[in-house]
Amino acid sequence: MTREGELVAGRYRLERKVGRGAMGVVWQARDERLGRTVAVKQLLPGTVPDDAPFRSIVRAMREARVAAKLKHPHAVTVYDVAEQDGTPFLIMEFLPSRPLTDLLADEGPLPAGRVAELGAQIASALAAAHADGILHRDVTPNNVLITEDGRAKIADFGLSHAAGEGTMTGGGLVVGTPAFLSPEVADGEEPGYPSDVFSLGSTLYTALEGAPPFGTDGNQIALLKRVARGEITAPRNSGPLTDVLLRLLRHTPGERPDMAEAERMLAAVAEGRPAVLAGTKRLPAPTGRSKLPLAIGAGVAVAGAVLAGILLFDGGPAEKPVAAPPVPGQSTTVERPVCEARYEVTNRWPGGSEIRVSVRNAKDTRLTGWEVSWTMPPGTRIANLWNGSLAQDGDRVRVSELDWNAVLPAGGTTTFGFIATTDDGGGTPPVAECRSS
Repeated sequence: MTREGELVAGRYRLERKVGRGAMGVVWQARDERLGRTVAVKQLLPGTVPDDAPFRSIVRAMREARVAAKLKHPHAVTVYDVAEQDGTPFLIMEFLPSRPLTDLLADEGPLPAGRVAELGAQIASALAAAHADGILHRDVTPNNVLITEDGRAKIADFGLSHAAGEGTMTGGGLVVGTPAFLSPEVADGEEPGYPSDVFSLGSTLYTALEGAPPFGTDGNQIALLKRVARGEITAPRNSGPLTDVLLRLLRHTPGERPDMAEAERMLAAVAEGRPAVLAGTKRLPAPTGRSKLPLAIGAGVAVAGAVLAGILLFDGGPAEKPVAAPPVPGQSTTVERPVCEARYEVTNRWPGGSEIRVSVRNAKDTRLTGWEVSWTMPPGTRIANLWNGSLAQDGDRVRVSELDWNAVLPAGGTTTFGFIATTDDGGGTPPVAECRSS
């Protein structure tokens, strides 16, 4: 049993325990050769399927080789690996910090802008790792460290896997924290770069909502099944981060952005810019039905097709105004729309569908408020509205802006969405009308 004051590998003096990661206990220690404070992670028995010391050491050596490849300002640096009495130790950068888990416990859910800022920092480190062929495999709030000056660093590449190196987990073991796994990993598939993207989305969701997207359950098997089925709760506090967050959490791996794209979109939200930047690639349409009833960002087709009802003018009918024949000596003007809206059915399943509505400012000047209205088909009900305020009179529905998305610059867009439940399996999408409020 390792104790305070013990000297590891003749060099690292253990001072105090500071935490516990996925692979073992973390100590604050003193590197007596270089005279600096370091973090020493002690790999504990039972953290690999086979507890034999040789396998543990091999696992730790592999972990050290993988993690030491990554040099990034938002990733914890690994300095060295040591072994003593059959126990491996990783020597890492010591950071006065606390896990995001602790920050959320103390302060509660964080504002969307702050979450986007932290997310962009972590995504930048993970993008660099992916570029080097490194998966993290366990992106969770507990592995995001927040430093004293408020920066984020991703820690514990103990479950990493470098491309070209065989896994040591074997035996059908699911690697990672269940509540933050991607659906494909929970379903038994091999993790890939999109799995890290999903786990980052789950981590950011937790920072915004105060709980993981699939909830928590003491029965880990039940939780894994829920993750695999994609039974996510639509976010309610994500504000301007909604579109990006829901892209990261797409059920199908090929529909998610890569990590570099995630970094760019998160940075845009953090800086108050449009999340889908000029030149940003469009996400591919899925090849099959997504299990996840979520709204997605602009330009994405779901289940092979998007059904849409469009047209929306301030005070106008559901047709574009047509100019009357000119009268000699008189000028003729055509009324321009103030705002436009697009009602899209982005996914269907028995008894319901996922709806996304895009609102666009069609003016040359900024729009300071909007309202979208339409008539719902008989028997249709709205649930889990996000990014809007709902009012309903019978089958007539009105959705207006929230504080954060009320003002749209010229040509600017925003989106809101909801789950529509119905008894008749759907039908033709209604035509929405947009007015300035």
